[in-house]
Amino acid sequence: MSETEDQESRTEEATEKKILDALEKGKTPVSRDLSIATLFLAFLLCAAFVIDTVGPRLAGSLALMLANVGQFSLSNAADAYTQSRAVAFETGRFLAPILAMFIVAAFVAAFIQGGPRLVFQRIEPDLSRISPQEGLKRIFGLAGFIELLKSVAKIVIIAGAVVFSLNVDRGLITDSMRVEPGQTPGLMLKLVIRLTSVVCIPVVLLAMADFAWSRMRWRRDMRMSRQEIKEELKQSEGDPMMKARLRSIALDRARRRMMAAVPRATFIIANPTHYAIALRYVREEGGAPLVVAKGKDLIALKIREIAEANNVPVLERQALARAMYDHVEVDKMIPSEFYRPVAELIHFLQNGGGGASRTSAR
Repeated sequence: MSETEDQESRTEEATEKKILDALEKGKTPVSRDLSIATLFLAFLLCAAFVIDTVGPRLAGSLALMLANVGQFSLSNAADAYTQSRAVAFETGRFLAPILAMFIVAAFVAAFIQGGPRLVFQRIEPDLSRISPQEGLKRIFGLAGFIELLKSVAKIVIIAGAVVFSLNVDRGLITDSMRVEPGQTPGLMLKLVIRLTSVVCIPVVLLAMADFAWSRMRWRRDMRMSRQEIKEELKQSEGDPMMKARLRSIALDRARRRMMAAVPRATFIIANPTHYAIALRYVREEGGAPLVVAKGKDLIALKIREIAEANNVPVLERQALARAMYDHVEVDKMIPSEFYRPVAELIHFLQNGGGGASRTSAR
């Protein structure tokens, strides 16, 4: 089956299990343009708020250092180390907020796309990543062609934004050649901020489009065929035939335990061959009568047979047996609506009614 035919057969949305498995393996929808856009925004914020604040402080510190360079002692390596450390400290104070801004931007991009995940499988050796055949498929395949079109479109759009910004600020650029040297850094920073602001607009729009496209493509690639869903269901829930077999074994064991409990019953309510309810009532045990067994047709006959073999009284009450069968559960006390008729039967047995002897607890 070709790749196209295989993709066409995948008409069902991915199950929750497949999505979770993909996320655990690191196969998440990733938009590189979104990461680039957050870095552009971080650079814009740094240029607008950070550089303008910490830049003059760094320049003042370096100017003071250069102005007093004749006073510095560089007679040995320790002096050189001290001066280098001072320069590094001032440079670090300048770069620290900028680096922090870029780190925050990277984390923001990761959280927007589903949160950062540590997946060791992504760094394991994989020969398909260095396979020339797979590389050619990625480059010359449909996905590679789409990425090429996206790259060309991004270059054209961003280049257009740069040309537009430079054309608008043409006068400001010309004036920068005639200003005092001390005013040049501020003017250049202003130009950078304006240029970055204009470029950020198409970059952010492209990132939003690429983010939506990457999610749609990921959902499409995650689609499953009906056969794959059936196989997954079979693996997660077990083979239906095996489940039926296990259910049959469990019912058989429950039936055997129920039959073993019939001799402990106080009396049986029957109808006369279709239904049988075995009840146990001992005043000393407390509570309402307990259902120790119930059955229909052949199971009802088996209950009666075991009861008669163990001298457990069998009382034929057709309407009561039929009504109780649908509302009582084995190993549970009878519901309150049956208290009165069952109490009458217990009273009947305890007074030797119908020729039945008083039954003691077994």
